[in-house]
Amino acid sequence: MSPGAALGLLLAYVVGSLTFATILVRVATGRDVRSLGSGNAGATNVLRTSGKSLALAVLLLDALKGVFGASLLAVLTHDARYTAAGGFAAVLGHVFPCFFQFRGGKGVATAVGAFAVIAPVPLAAMFVVFGLLVALTRYVSLGSVTTAVLMPFAVAGWQRSFGPTFLTAAAIALLLVFSHRANLVRLYRGEERKLGRLEPA
Repeated sequence: MSPGAALGLLLAYVVGSLTFATILVRVATGRDVRSLGSGNAGATNVLRTSGKSLALAVLLLDALKGVFGASLLAVLTHDARYTAAGGFAAVLGHVFPCFFQFRGGKGVATAVGAFAVIAPVPLAAMFVVFGLLVALTRYVSLGSVTTAVLMPFAVAGWQRSFGPTFLTAAAIALLLVFSHRANLVRLYRGEERKLGRLEPA
């Protein structure tokens, strides 16, 4: 690995660690979003606890972290392997942010931003799957985990290979399943929160 690629991956992780749910909610309300609602530092919890405007800002900024990580490595290396790794580094930073005691969000929006660069066609297909699942069940977590698990197979079908993008998609899927482990337990117990249910302030 070249020094430029190593520095790029580190920067992708650092930018990924800018947990905008925590930052924006603290600036706007003085509260720590990780002590509100589900305790997750992500757009869905911000929507439930702090309103649509902040949630939309968090969603867009988190996605841009993934775009930045993948695009930075693409520019620095012109190598699909490092481009994919840059996207993963951003997602890793979001889930385990160095600036916030390694307590971040679930990584979905950042993963979407990364895949918008490294695998846009499979991402579009997964948007359809996600939308249908959430519309039918109103469980964002179920849609997120299902599409994360399906994404590597969509990538393999699109590229007709099990190359770097497939491996990155698989690694991100494992990371997102891990970050949603509490949601999966609540889904099993029938206790998961549905989209549209507001949390008390």
